Formats: sequence, structure tokens, C-alpha cells
Amino acid sequence: MPVMTGNIFLVGLMGAGKTTVGKLLAKHLHKTFIDSDHEIEKRTGVNIPLIFEVEGEAGFRARETAMIAELSALSNIVLATGGGAVLNPLNRENLGKHGTVVYLHAKVRDLWHRTRHDKSRPLLQTADPQARLNELFIQRDPLYREIADIVMDTGEQSAHALLHQLEDKIKQLQCKP
Repeated sequence: MPVMTGNIFLVGLMGAGKTTVGKLLAKHLHKTFIDSDHEIEKRTGVNIPLIFEVEGEAGFRARETAMIAELSALSNIVLATGGGAVLNPLNRENLGKHGTVVYLHAKVRDLWHRTRHDKSRPLLQTADPQARLNELFIQRDPLYREIADIVMDTGEQSAHALLHQLEDKIKQLQCKP
């Protein structure tokens, strides 16, 4: 059962629409929108690919965990998390304790089409990015589902259509005893 802090946390793989949907949802619900990756970039003064290059994935994940601990303790926010945030049990615990977790689920094929030209995704800078996305999906999908209060299939629908469906599901969840 989600905690009623007014927080909504979006989880899902890169390209699932967490930032796009999160901004719309926050505006519509009069909440503050925060993207954890953008917040890390703002505070460090460098982009995520550079953090990966200098500190490795482990260094980035440590920064991400500290950021999620801080941000999840706020109230009345919509937080778009990085795709790998769920890898750390502490992040899953913080998200689950402090708000409603929404998993934006998408098929690997759709994620690939949305991210294939984006050079700012360090984990996709491989010889076969589509295969890498598939590996990430297999690894992370069970973790997203484990903490999700709501699972939304992003599919082919527009962000606005998804927003209205998500709003309905959030209202239904909040009305449950």
C-alpha cells in the first residue's frame, strides 16, 4: 500500500517516458517535478556520461543512492528516477516508504526506437545497444514490478493519454481503504 506523502515516483527503463510523463503529471497535479539524473548533473556541474567515464558506474550509483534518499524524503513531488535506481535495495526501500511508485513499462522494441539516437546514455554505448537494452529489461523488470504500486504500459499511446490513465489509477489507489 503506498504511503500518502503526496509523492509519486516514476521508475522504468531509459526511454520509458519518466521525464516526459513526470513533467505533465506534476503540472497537472500541482506538484514539483524533479528528475534525479538532472539533479545529479546540476549539483556536480557535469553530465551523467562524464560521471560514468570518471567514476564508473559504481561511482554514479553511489551518487544516485544519496540523491534518492534526499529527494524521496521530500513531500508533494513527482520524481523521475534513473533507470538503474532500482538496482540498489536502499533505493527501492526509500521509494516504497515515501510515496506511490509507478512503473512505466515499455517493450524493448519501443525503448530501442526511443533511445537509438541518444548518445547521452552511457549503458547503450556498446556494439549492440538493442541487445544491451534487452539485458537491462530482463534484469530490472522484476525489480520495477517488486516496488510498483501501479504498472502502466506506455505502448504506442501519447503522453497525454497515458497521463489521464495514470491519474485515474492514482485516484483509485488513494480511494482504497
